[in-house]
Amino acid sequence: NRNARVGSRRSSFMTLGISCRIRALVVEMRAEWQQLDELIDALNREFMDLVRAQEQARRLMTIPGVGVLNATALIAAVGDASAFRRGRDLAAWLGLVPRQFTTGGKPRLLGISKRGNKYLRTLFVHGARAALPSLAKSATPLGRWLCGLLARSHRNVAVVALAAKLARVAWASLWQNSIFEPAHEATAA
Repeated sequence: NRNARVGSRRSSFMTLGISCRIRALVVEMRAEWQQLDELIDALNREFMDLVRAQEQARRLMTIPGVGVLNATALIAAVGDASAFRRGRDLAAWLGLVPRQFTTGGKPRLLGISKRGNKYLRTLFVHGARAALPSLAKSATPLGRWLCGLLARSHRNVAVVALAAKLARVAWASLWQNSIFEPAHEATAA
């Protein structure tokens, strides 16, 4: 008897569809979602205006895998990169290079240190992951280096190595006040 009543309630609920309260909640959530999308678009426009106003950021944006967030965050963190003697120092500060252990004059490279700026490191790794497919297909020196690296190592290792390379290129761009040219890569020591 009880099962028959529960079954009839279910069938009546199914024929009625979604309740008015649930519909109202879904409409409210959709409106809130659209409002958040508009806010995100406004913030993206603000970042783009900031990048357009800064010469350094425009130069950094010519580097593959470096977007608006990478450029603004890197400039905010390091300025003109004069605090670093060479590109490897910036990559080490970001935590993208292997830790060195030297004994008896024989250096050994250990794993990636991950001791640097976590936010910038994450941005560079994600940028490298996004740029990897197109760079691997290109006939530039960077593309040839990347193809060789992908042939002899794991894809994730190649992504982190590319992120370190892009950090070095970013340092060279900031240090020399130059833009990235794929055919004539700046050599960052």
